[in-house]
Amino acid sequence: MSQKVKILINGDFIESKATQHLPVENPATQEILAEVPLTELSEIDQAIESAKEAFKIWKEVATPERARFFLKYQQLLKENQKEIAKILSQENGKTFPDAMGDVWRGIEVVEHACNIPTLMMGETVENVARGVDTYSYIQPLGVCAGITPFNFPAMIPLWMFPIAIACGNTFILKPSEQTPMTSMKMAELFLEAGFPKGVLNIVHGSKDQVNHILNHLEIKAISFVGSVPVAEHVYRTGTDNLKRVQAFGGAKNHMVVMPDANKEQVINNLVGASCGAAGQRCMAISVAVLVGEAQNWVDDIKKL
Repeated sequence: MSQKVKILINGDFIESKATQHLPVENPATQEILAEVPLTELSEIDQAIESAKEAFKIWKEVATPERARFFLKYQQLLKENQKEIAKILSQENGKTFPDAMGDVWRGIEVVEHACNIPTLMMGETVENVARGVDTYSYIQPLGVCAGITPFNFPAMIPLWMFPIAIACGNTFILKPSEQTPMTSMKMAELFLEAGFPKGVLNIVHGSKDQVNHILNHLEIKAISFVGSVPVAEHVYRTGTDNLKRVQAFGGAKNHMVVMPDANKEQVINNLVGASCGAAGQRCMAISVAVLVGEAQNWVDDIKKL
């Protein structure tokens, strides 16, 4: 029997009451690693309520103190990078070196979150008009949510919840149902770093669970990375509910190759950028435009 992936609510890893589960499969071997629940909507409500209550306390924590939590968290991520990468490689299918790079890119964002005292600074301007000064403040919104894809199970969640939480928000993470185990390991380390209960909560699922998050009144902001059709749905539904939404969809790129470019270097980079990670990168090259004499390189590209 494969293990059941748990959900994280109010600092506790619990088994969902869900009656439906999806297999988490190793793409390289087709081995079933675990079963991930389609979280009950009532459990998502519990997670959001937990985050709402935690926000009342967390928003009052001084920014330097928040930064110290993240200094500890990034230390734990570094110490456990290989273990996280092993889990990531198994459920995502990446090579181990590629998985290590995935984790490291996320760690870099956590290190950025450690600078939050300066990033949260507002501005003052004197005498913008006669006898008038202006002041700006940066304040947290409340409960935020992140919906992440399968292709970078460490990096993309770490784009989202560390920055949101460092700014004083609390967070609901819904990782890809294909790669949920990496997020759960990172959540274990998050709690080990000493963060208060309820600051980070994790639920699992598919369309119904995402729609519940998009329509929930207590979610103030949503960040999404994934396909273009789903990004459009997330943006429309979220903004219709007056939420702040970041929706990053697709993002494949064109490469323009000029005839004076270094042929060997360009071909190696083109093949790596288009085929590396099976092409499942947001910045993958899907189209190459060969200019002038570079059009004669097509056969050499095919050979490689």
